[in-house]
Amino acid sequence: VQLQASGGGLAQPGGSLRLSCAASGSIYMPNVMGWYRQAPGKQRELVATSDNGARSNYADSVKGRFTIFRDNNAAYLQMNSLKPEDTAIYYCNLRRLSTNTAYWGQGTQVTVSS
Repeated sequence: VQLQASGGGLAQPGGSLRLSCAASGSIYMPNVMGWYRQAPGKQRELVATSDNGARSNYADSVKGRFTIFRDNNAAYLQMNSLKPEDTAIYYCNLRRLSTNTAYWGQGTQVTVSS
């Protein structure tokens, strides 16, 4: 399984960015796709996940600001009302539920700064 992430960049506080992740390879259902992030000096943390039934899960810190949605084997993270504390490297993740195997994409940098 390969995950290709894109869409990071620089945004001002209050601005928006959209991240995209395309999965390819031996993808089996059911699976969960999601986004995690890691800020400098901090552990990687969950941002949002979505399963094949479009059930979503969000970190409390992003609820109401970020939205995850899926389109077959792609996942998108719409990030609105960005805050400086959202600055991190964002990683796309796919977890195959039948084997509980997790796959990671390369990180994409998100920087929120004025």
